[in-house]
Amino acid sequence: MISIPRLLQRSARLNPEAVATRYNGRSRHWPQILDRVASFAGALERLQLGEAERVAILSLNSDNYFEAIFAVPWAGYCIVPLNTRWAVAENNYALTDSGTRVLLFDDAFRAQAEQLKNEVASLEHVIYMGDGETPNWAESYESLIANNQAIAPSTRNGADMAGIFYTGGTTGFPKGVMQSHQAIWASAIGGIGCMEIASNDSYLHAAPMFHMADFACSMMTVLAGASHVFVAGFEPALVLNIIAEEKISHVLMVPAMIKMALAHENAATADLSSLQRILYGASPMPAALLTHAMDLWPTVGFIQAYGQTELAPLVTMLSTEDHRRGGEILKSAGKPISVSEIKLLNDEGNEVELGKQGEVVVRGPHAMIGYWNKPEETASALQDGWVFTGDAGIFDKEGYLYIVDRVKDMVVTGGENVFTTEVENALISHAAVQDVAVIGVPHEEWGEAVHGIVILAAGAAVTEQELIEHCRSAIAGYKCPKTVEFRDQPMPLSGAGKVLKTELRKPHWEGRERQVN
Repeated sequence: MISIPRLLQRSARLNPEAVATRYNGRSRHWPQILDRVASFAGALERLQLGEAERVAILSLNSDNYFEAIFAVPWAGYCIVPLNTRWAVAENNYALTDSGTRVLLFDDAFRAQAEQLKNEVASLEHVIYMGDGETPNWAESYESLIANNQAIAPSTRNGADMAGIFYTGGTTGFPKGVMQSHQAIWASAIGGIGCMEIASNDSYLHAAPMFHMADFACSMMTVLAGASHVFVAGFEPALVLNIIAEEKISHVLMVPAMIKMALAHENAATADLSSLQRILYGASPMPAALLTHAMDLWPTVGFIQAYGQTELAPLVTMLSTEDHRRGGEILKSAGKPISVSEIKLLNDEGNEVELGKQGEVVVRGPHAMIGYWNKPEETASALQDGWVFTGDAGIFDKEGYLYIVDRVKDMVVTGGENVFTTEVENALISHAAVQDVAVIGVPHEEWGEAVHGIVILAAGAAVTEQELIEHCRSAIAGYKCPKTVEFRDQPMPLSGAGKVLKTELRKPHWEGRERQVN
């Protein structure tokens, strides 16, 4: 059966002379990567954690991060990529919830790693994987590689869990999506034809590597035997320069990144002659932004991907050919990838007629195992092998899927999912707040922005900025409200006593084709 380590072995076997990774002026060939991964796996094995134990990574993008993605399952453990934008409390929750015993970190997260080491009861080992001096309270990644023998890869494969990928939760707490070796492989297989990447190409990791979208692109690149190039984080000038200097052929960028790149003074003059494909996704692309990008960079092919972490993550793709055809289909999310079976269901659970709106449900080998330690939420989201996405869509007669609304109470801002319950919990914890509702409103740069609607307690007073700052102590900055609206009247309620957020959203979305942006 297929496994993540076997993918790496395959690339090393097929490309023994090729460069696998390039970062900060250093290059490593495929056999060298294979040796380092197997040796670090040997170091992890010596910790005697037990089969399927969790190893987390809290780091910016790097070649070492890439190696760790393979070394952890090579040792028979499960990877837990932590969100680099999360607050300490959120990463503490993920580590505690997953029972993670080993944490890898880099220079950007020294302080947070030390704090987590002291606060998370399950955490036994912290390993520094940066390029500076190892703190005296951590072990050295490079020393562990140098001082341990390479081992054979674990026999875990197929339906066995490969990792836990945390995403926002409807209950206010993150959910750990359990993904198997098979699911991660299947999603990459389903997308590689549309990505059109070959062994002599190079993929730039510009999006964060903890994100499932980059994880999928990484696996597609490994399947192709192409080179991986890394930037620690997205900066428009840096990315444009790296594309030119490293002759990058493929890159993933969320729409907000594309907008920043287009706004840079070198956008029109940068050497993008090597760039074949820009894959975008994680949030919808505004039509004007896509038109601008295609006009400014006419030699570059664009690909849209729609999906979610629960599907490792690909569901549909809109190909380069589709983009060049243009017209109404540019508003769509594309067609199902080869491993996706999709139905649209009405409120009664019946499949809708062609052209009618229904909830998008997906089945395939890339479906999640479930949510870690959350059986009730798993039972709701995963039914008879079908993943209920929480998105509402329409199929046209050509088979293109259009996402028109969101069933789940969620905001997608700058490519990140924010469940409104998380924000509401943060706002309601302020003494001045009596009631609160959080919605997504249109935003020119981020697609959607988090907007809080607050009713104050009798006699209480607080400013918009004070509430936003209050939230920052509890949740990640991107989850905090960008704006807060103070309301005198009670929230509109349904017959069941639930807040009617559709009514609260109407003034902000009036006149728009879609109720998501």
